[in-house]
Amino acid sequence: MNSAAPTLGLMHFWEAGDAVTHSVAWLLLAMSLISWYLILSKGWSAWRLRSGARVAVEKFWNAPDADAALRTLASADTERAFFPLAERAFLAARTEPRGALAASVDRSEFITRTLRQEINRIASRLEGGLTLLASIGSTAPFIGLFGTVWGIYHALIAIASSGEVQIDRIAGPVGEALVMTAAGLAVAIPAVLAYNAFTRVNRVALAELDGFAHDLLALLTTGSRVTSQSPSDPLGSAGESTLASTQSVGH
Repeated sequence: MNSAAPTLGLMHFWEAGDAVTHSVAWLLLAMSLISWYLILSKGWSAWRLRSGARVAVEKFWNAPDADAALRTLASADTERAFFPLAERAFLAARTEPRGALAASVDRSEFITRTLRQEINRIASRLEGGLTLLASIGSTAPFIGLFGTVWGIYHALIAIASSGEVQIDRIAGPVGEALVMTAAGLAVAIPAVLAYNAFTRVNRVALAELDGFAHDLLALLTTGSRVTSQSPSDPLGSAGESTLASTQSVGH
């Protein structure tokens, strides 16, 4: 009697499944691969950003002049988060207004708008892929649940057509179909956790970029940083003459 019992397992479920079941399984596999690709790539970028940000900014403020500060920041900022901000700010400070309308705009306001636009561009780059992670995390459980419902329906139809309604014949196919729900959760949980982690990392990084932008604005408009400077911060003093001569070109 035991020899007549059906062989249960994932392979049995896969072989007994139809095109809908197979499509759901392949879709969950594709979502998992995309999710882990985003997790690994953005995790690597976030680690490089967090590990190199403070070093890059510290080297920038300790540079002897503006040109050396930009060169140092370009080599230290491997993720290109702080360097574009500083480069665009210095370029805006050196830009000579053209026309009556441009000349009427306050230089501080022009630099502020330039910094804001660059921060928005960097924020958009940092947040790239997070929407897809959130979508995978929110939809994968329901896709898995759909596969489970369809698998149970398919199994019950097969059992009903055989004319033998026994608990051992129902429990096996139903249990196999529940694997699709587990697969959906296995895809969704890492995506949701990674989305929350990357959102926090981006929030901290944007706060540091915002502080860096305020320091740049103060340096380019007044010749000194807003934050208190230590004696080993020559850019705030030695760099003032370079920046002052740079700004005088526009005036």
